[in-house]
Amino acid sequence: MDRRGGSTARRWGAALTASAAALAVVLPSAAEAADGPAGIGARGAYLLDGRSGRALWGKDADTARPIASTTKIMTAVVALGGRRSDLNKQVTIKQSYRDYVTRHGASTADLRTGDRLTVRQLLYALMLPSGCDAAYALADALGSGGSEAERTKSFVARMNREAARLGMRRTHFDSFDGITTGGNHSTPRDLAKLARHALGDSTLVTVTKAMSTQQKAQNVNRRYTWYNTNKLLGSYEGVLGVKTGTTSASGPCLVFAARRGGRTVVGVLLNDAPNRYPDAARMLDYAYHTHTRFTARKLPAAAHDD
Repeated sequence: MDRRGGSTARRWGAALTASAAALAVVLPSAAEAADGPAGIGARGAYLLDGRSGRALWGKDADTARPIASTTKIMTAVVALGGRRSDLNKQVTIKQSYRDYVTRHGASTADLRTGDRLTVRQLLYALMLPSGCDAAYALADALGSGGSEAERTKSFVARMNREAARLGMRRTHFDSFDGITTGGNHSTPRDLAKLARHALGDSTLVTVTKAMSTQQKAQNVNRRYTWYNTNKLLGSYEGVLGVKTGTTSASGPCLVFAARRGGRTVVGVLLNDAPNRYPDAARMLDYAYHTHTRFTARKLPAAAHDD
């Protein structure tokens, strides 16, 4: 696996500030405008207009592939799908969550056994450092059943029901975090649908566009610092997130979105080694009719990569 909440404010009109410096802009070439962004190396890619849902460009957009930790977008959507009061629900971290991360060599938020964190805090732990321990905690706390296995299974079932409701016809989840036995997959088109839906939630937008956060445990004097693994943030004007993911099976993956001049664009790259960030910038340039001199920001030494 990776190394590593309903009001009008939740719509596209939520105010979102740009996080990068002004960048040089020119019109794309006629050939690129006609054929799509040039040089995208991903095996699967897709670009859509966030307001209309209209396809802007795609590359093998309907082939199902492993999606690694981009799975956690749906984990967050399901976690936010209950009552808004659930955001303040406190969850006690269990040793089993830490053991799970160790067993799988998974990405982690380094949650400490016995600490209590709210669901809102766990969303940061899920989406910034890509914590599989946070994904486990959310699935266990918000699922139904008498055991951890039953609760996490019911949570994954909710993920699949939500995928069906959103029309993600070629998507199936077998895990809450992307650690899979082979049945966890989606397509660029389906993931773009999911991200477009997810960005309708202002709470999730606040989380995904944060480059870092500090969160204090509710019951002890411990403060967590988490950095966003998405290097597009702070490197390209108007980026809102959304989620990285990498496994040996999936290769580097990226679901991303940006908002400029009142227009939101959503993109997906699956199996894009090693150029997902410059490729995402090229795709956004194509959508916005710009040309950006792009350099991905470097993560702090203490940050996880994903």
